[in-house]
Amino acid sequence: MASDIDLHLGRRLRRRRRLLGLTQQQLAVQVGIRFQQIQKYECGANRISAARLWQLAEALETPVSYFYDGLTEALDRRDSGSGSGEVFSRKETLDLIQAYYQLGERPRRRLLDLAKSLHAEGDAA
Repeated sequence: MASDIDLHLGRRLRRRRRLLGLTQQQLAVQVGIRFQQIQKYECGANRISAARLWQLAEALETPVSYFYDGLTEALDRRDSGSGSGEVFSRKETLDLIQAYYQLGERPRRRLLDLAKSLHAEGDAA
């Protein structure tokens, strides 16, 4: 049974891998393991050792502390029963963020203005 910490680390691993546009296979090759192991890490079925976490952080170009960001808050939400869902772990959200940052500065500002105006229209209705 996966612990809440294992689940959190797995979610953070998946989020970072997707943000970089890497497949599980590509990440696995970089750290010298099979992609099935990445799958197990991401779903919390297997614990990530300290040495492996270091390798993953290096491959994903992020500090080890990235994996623990938000852990206290996640555990507090669990304890209080007020889970807000993992909006940022959804593929759709990550795809949108990647597409947004591939735009130039001016189109990004215009898209943000559009999203804000659509939200304002929804509130007015």
